[in-house]
Amino acid sequence: MVHDDAPTGAVRPAGGGQDALRAALKLVAVALKEGDLAFALAGSYGLWARGGPEPDHDVDFMVAEEDALRARDLLAERDLVVVQPPEDWLFKVFVDDAMVDVIFRVGGDPIDRSRFDDAEVMEVESVQMPVLPATVLMADKLGAMEEHACNLTPVIPAARAVREQVDWAEVQRRTDGNPFAEACLVLLRRLDVAAAPHRPNASHPAAAARR
Repeated sequence: MVHDDAPTGAVRPAGGGQDALRAALKLVAVALKEGDLAFALAGSYGLWARGGPEPDHDVDFMVAEEDALRARDLLAERDLVVVQPPEDWLFKVFVDDAMVDVIFRVGGDPIDRSRFDDAEVMEVESVQMPVLPATVLMADKLGAMEEHACNLTPVIPAARAVREQVDWAEVQRRTDGNPFAEACLVLLRRLDVAAAPHRPNASHPAAAARR
């Protein structure tokens, strides 16, 4: 059943423990796979699948906006508690005490199926599922930073764990214009986690000619 907001019996603390989150991750992934939907594991659990620290809050999946209604109905048909919150860029799925966010817009922009073209099928908790590239995951994490959500505590260890998988120049390009992401990138470079932006060699003739 789909609820416009969490019903009384479905209000649960976010998280529910990592065992519960892993179980919810697998259940939702299998349901989306069987529904033949384009999707990918995203967020902190996507980074965890690639070697990052395991989160303890919720699981994030992404689907294309054009598939969001079908995904919501598919999960509701599995007798999962599906909740449509006031936010218009995701819906939530509750599996016992674990919460899964199914996201279909990022930064106000609809997610297109092409976003999953570079997703890598990986074995996560014995289930094969597409996982977004580390570069995209880090860009999404940094791009989501804003005045009321700029906690670097979970970002630094995740970035350090996956740094060799990340194209940091592409992360900078994708987050250009976000001062919080820019500040985080500066810190990650100072910590030797992120690669410094490429600068022409001053001794190169082409660089000297621009002086």
